[in-house]
Amino acid sequence: MGNYVNPGNIAFRRINHPDYVDKTMLIELINARIGTDKCLVCVSRPRRFGKSYAAKMLTAYYDASCDSHSLFDDKKIAESSSYERHLNQYHVINLDMTSFISDAAIKRKTLVEVPQMIVDTIHDELVTLYPDMPHMKNTNDEIIWIVENSGKQVVFIIDEWDAMIREAKDDSEAQQAYLKLLRGWFKNSNFTPKAVAAAYMTGILPIKKDGSQSAISDFLEYPILYPGEFAEYTGFTESEVIALCQKHKVDFSEFKAWYDGYDFPDCADIYNPYSVMCAIQNKKCRSYWKKTSASESLFSYINMNFDGLQEIITRLISGEEIEVDVDNFENDFASFNDKDDVLTLLVHLGYLTYHEEEGTVRIPNQEILSEYHKFLKSNKINHEWVKLLSASKQLLEDTIAGKTETVVETIKNIRHTNYAPTFYNNEQALRYVIKFAYIYALSQYMKVEELPSGHGIADVVYLPKRFSPLPSLLIELKWDKSDGGAIKQIKENDYPAVLAGYGGDIVLVGINYNSSTDEHSCMIEKFSIK
Repeated sequence: MGNYVNPGNIAFRRINHPDYVDKTMLIELINARIGTDKCLVCVSRPRRFGKSYAAKMLTAYYDASCDSHSLFDDKKIAESSSYERHLNQYHVINLDMTSFISDAAIKRKTLVEVPQMIVDTIHDELVTLYPDMPHMKNTNDEIIWIVENSGKQVVFIIDEWDAMIREAKDDSEAQQAYLKLLRGWFKNSNFTPKAVAAAYMTGILPIKKDGSQSAISDFLEYPILYPGEFAEYTGFTESEVIALCQKHKVDFSEFKAWYDGYDFPDCADIYNPYSVMCAIQNKKCRSYWKKTSASESLFSYINMNFDGLQEIITRLISGEEIEVDVDNFENDFASFNDKDDVLTLLVHLGYLTYHEEEGTVRIPNQEILSEYHKFLKSNKINHEWVKLLSASKQLLEDTIAGKTETVVETIKNIRHTNYAPTFYNNEQALRYVIKFAYIYALSQYMKVEELPSGHGIADVVYLPKRFSPLPSLLIELKWDKSDGGAIKQIKENDYPAVLAGYGGDIVLVGINYNSSTDEHSCMIEKFSIK
């Protein structure tokens, strides 16, 4: 066995622990493609969504240098009619592109040299593993010789395929050298049909576009935007998370709030697998997004000076869904033409989730929302964000102080900016404006919409974070009625009762919009829970 050529099953054996979530039916999808014109697959996912786990699983299953029955006989794939036919029947070339980039840095080589490093590494291992192989002109000829002499084709498994595209974002020569290497394997009529049984590439980004076409156009792509039949293997399904929570006796509802939110057509809710397993191990739900180059770059992406981007990010943080055109994104970290390109990249990074049917994006869950909150509290925000948050902070202070006229004026100003919905014609549109206006409150409060309270449902409630001296805010909205009627409804339906456990003061806020006069009105009262 080699490190990259026929590496065996030891990597999968290490992750095949009692809590391993069985995703082996992914193998059946690849088995069905072997020997067809659909055998080249590129699956792109955000970080921490199990890409490397899948690569290790596929390597262990296909690698002919080992016997993996003990790893798979008790898995779902063993029930498939294709199980024995393909188990350990292929040469495997398994490459993690990040390891080659790291090795290049250690050896003080440039990124443009990485493709040749990959070729040389494969050659060295082939020569070691097959000492009887005659001298060949190039590595592709060596692979064909091995296939012809063993009767076994090759399954390529490439993890972090796009690492070169990401790291060489400003080096077109390195990118082209790398794409040329991939074309030599997967778009080569003298090599691909003879040697390649299948290829499974995975990374964060879809395949880099070369002009108007994909640089490796024969690959079928299943990005996070359109995962198709690979959707249930994007992360953990809800039933899988429920089973883990029951096994470890933890609260499933908390896991759903923190890690759910990625959903696709014809597929149940999908959860972030890395974070779920961290929370299971620690028995605590919180953000497990560690500082990486991707998480650090969130700040730079949403600070970009595209017209309307800050407004859109703020609306997303306040809970809205936003329409996005995802089709013009060039599948890299450098070519941004407008705000839609930035939002599309945030989907690929996992910071937004995309609803294909509506063509909209939103922040998926509490874990990701907490990352945006870090941004709002950081010192890295640009001037426009500073102005926005300053105005929102003042609005919060004026609300707590009961300054109704100032509150009305601020809401009016927000209403007449492009932050507001295009069609301001119902109470839901008013709700969007209110959530946006109080964006600063999210740094110190937990926002709950439509909270069951007393004998009804409160529109928007802001609950102060633990140990905060601030009062709770209970906001009731009306359309073409009255602010006094909103306060009256709060009291008659005993909405404050749900906040009894919090103690302290509650600020009751009634806001009405009169569509005839195009004016807002507001009434504020303080309420104490003894």
